[in-house]
Amino acid sequence: MNPVLAVSNPDYEEQAQSGGIMVVFDKELCTGCGACIKDCPGKAIKLAEDKAQSCRPCIQCGHCVAICPVNAVSIPEYEMDEVEEYVEADFKVCPDHYLHALKFRRSIRDFKEQKIERDKLDRILDAGRYTATAKNMQACTLVLVQEQMEEFRELLWNEIPGVLEILKESAPDYERAFRSFYKKWQRNPKDDTFLFNAPAFLVIASQNPLDGGLAAANIENMAVAEGAGALYSGYMMRVLGTSPALQEWLGIGEKKVSCCMLLGYPNVKYRRTAPRRKADVIWR
Repeated sequence: MNPVLAVSNPDYEEQAQSGGIMVVFDKELCTGCGACIKDCPGKAIKLAEDKAQSCRPCIQCGHCVAICPVNAVSIPEYEMDEVEEYVEADFKVCPDHYLHALKFRRSIRDFKEQKIERDKLDRILDAGRYTATAKNMQACTLVLVQEQMEEFRELLWNEIPGVLEILKESAPDYERAFRSFYKKWQRNPKDDTFLFNAPAFLVIASQNPLDGGLAAANIENMAVAEGAGALYSGYMMRVLGTSPALQEWLGIGEKKVSCCMLLGYPNVKYRRTAPRRKADVIWR
């Protein structure tokens, strides 16, 4: 099938240049209703002989798959067996319950020794995989360290002296704080202000930091739903940004670190939500 590149949005043109694979329409099932054509953000679908078909490469957002009333659309490059049919009872989230969950979240700094089970980790990371990304690039790299946490912890503290020397010139405030962490750790290796006693450490790397941030929020919410807790670590982002050895060990390549997160089962129990200031909202 030879796509015809129509004149349209430059964002989609950029994706087209990368050789995106078209979606596939089952002509036997397609009724030509046009729902996919109307909903396609890239105008990459047309009607021919009363059947929908691709007319140009697209960003493979999957809207056409999701909206088709007769399940006539697929994207061969994707995991089509994971596509779920919409059942309102299964997908509707109670607004009051969701807001309560957001209000109740806490940053966890005291974790149980128990590791997070693999099936739960799979679901937690899926929350990041299904998060929206700019231009549907789906280009976040998720690095979950749990089985090799002690190896990573050892490498981290071995790297800290070199990190301190670099930060002394580039970020002296961080250097002073991190040096105090290092001295505490030297006195007591269990006093780890970078990783605390967390059994798992997650790094999200992406070219677009917004992609990583959105994925992180969904991942944390899913972790809490699984009974776990999380702590966003700006300290670890600073350390990783200063240590090529840690970046190489994690395997994030040329991507930028968008988020560092400690994960594990909380060893504390919060009994109520915490107060917040009034929202700074401008109504127009």
